[in-house]
Amino acid sequence: MSLIDLFIEAGNLKRLPRTGWLLRGVSNPESIADHSYRVALITLFLADELKAKGVEINVERALKIALLHDLVEARVTDIPLTAQYYLDKDKAEKKAAMELFIKTSNPREYFRLWREYEEGLSLEGRLVKFADKLEMLIQALEYERAGFANLEEFWKAMDSLRESEFYEHFREIVEGLFEMREKVK
Repeated sequence: MSLIDLFIEAGNLKRLPRTGWLLRGVSNPESIADHSYRVALITLFLADELKAKGVEINVERALKIALLHDLVEARVTDIPLTAQYYLDKDKAEKKAAMELFIKTSNPREYFRLWREYEEGLSLEGRLVKFADKLEMLIQALEYERAGFANLEEFWKAMDSLRESEFYEHFREIVEGLFEMREKVK
């Protein structure tokens, strides 16, 4: 695989829908690429906010992680939680990550960055996890505003945001989102 092959394969993310939304009856849901873009944007702004508050965070590293966090789904797709019970998702994703990053100039670094997200090994990786959940809930709110129902299970992620080390920094955002959702219900 060359870099051009990697770029073309990454383009699959533009065509692959987020499966969880499909399974809940959302017609024409966002693509994985749509989701990943907003996760990267949220990560940028949250990382800069943390830095402004004196938190030592590497914004560039966080952005790299955000851009890489769902790349393996170009190969293994967006496996819904129900299917993950029957599959060795971790093994499949690690293999896909190694194969995708092998032709880059620094495959070990990219694999390590991807693992930082998957396993929460760094502040930056955990921030991207926070941004990932926040983005999912923003998307859930948008779908609920558009009239889609049966999305309650996604809102369980609110507990994770409230328990996060970032909650005190971004309480206003998290609770503001919750309040917006309450107005829709």
